[in-house]
Amino acid sequence: VKEIILSSQETGVLYLYESSSGFVLKSVGDEKIQPIYKGEITNGKPNGFGILSYPYNENSVVGEWKNGKEWNTKHTKKDGTIIEKFENGELVVSIGVLYRGWRNAKVGFYKEKWEGVESEDNEDFGKYEGEINNGIPNGQGTYTGSDGQKYIGEWKEGKWNGQGTETLHDGKKYVGEFKDGSKHGQGTETSPDGRKYEGEWVNGFPNGQGIETSTKGGKYVGGFKYGKYNSQGTYTWSDGKKYVGEYKDGLPNGQGTYTLPNGEKYIGEFKDNKPWNLSLFNKKGNINMKWVNGKKQ
Repeated sequence: VKEIILSSQETGVLYLYESSSGFVLKSVGDEKIQPIYKGEITNGKPNGFGILSYPYNENSVVGEWKNGKEWNTKHTKKDGTIIEKFENGELVVSIGVLYRGWRNAKVGFYKEKWEGVESEDNEDFGKYEGEINNGIPNGQGTYTGSDGQKYIGEWKEGKWNGQGTETLHDGKKYVGEFKDGSKHGQGTETSPDGRKYEGEWVNGFPNGQGIETSTKGGKYVGGFKYGKYNSQGTYTWSDGKKYVGEYKDGLPNGQGTYTLPNGEKYIGEFKDNKPWNLSLFNKKGNINMKWVNGKKQ
């Protein structure tokens, strides 16, 4: 609202009119067709708490006004969705569309879609729809890439931050926490081929404690480091085989027990998934074979 025309009063009603210089609020109007302000007024201007309602779409502006201007307000749709937000007189959040791409060899989010000849320096490769602050995604929003990638969730300073869902063109899907654009925190990733990981992530990789189910039905429960099995873990095969013990770089390394469906057990030290210093026990608990420094005795 750029100009207010009314006499002084404490509380009352104002009607919104369009003018050549923007909008004007006056004391007379038709609430059936015109936006109407109800609230505190000083010298003919909204000043204090008030609500501006739009009858034709049921949108509203609710909050604090100062000398005729929005100060701490929220623009909301009928369903409660926030369209815009003002804090201390400044527009901090709006709902809109941004295009992600290259402009003069610089990648970023832009208000206008690239309409010229595409090149390595000038082209769009994604579209953002949602909350915007200072010209970049902030808050809730959806990003759709030209390569089929899609993200729905929280944003901060133009990057994925908080809870979100990422879907790739091949059907792979991640639901969980993000930080600075990467999977970070607790999350679950599933693939169309049946592979699934649930657990901790750091900078885009499974890292910490997690559970991975393979395409063939195998299951690993334990520690991860940069996407590979590390530290203590248990792997169970679909045919009944089972390994419980230490892992390093994705392979059994260190002390562990490998149990076969027939009851036989390899107990001892493994190195790069091979027997190193261990014994093979039959189902009765008797030693059938030994390995010392990788050599069968």
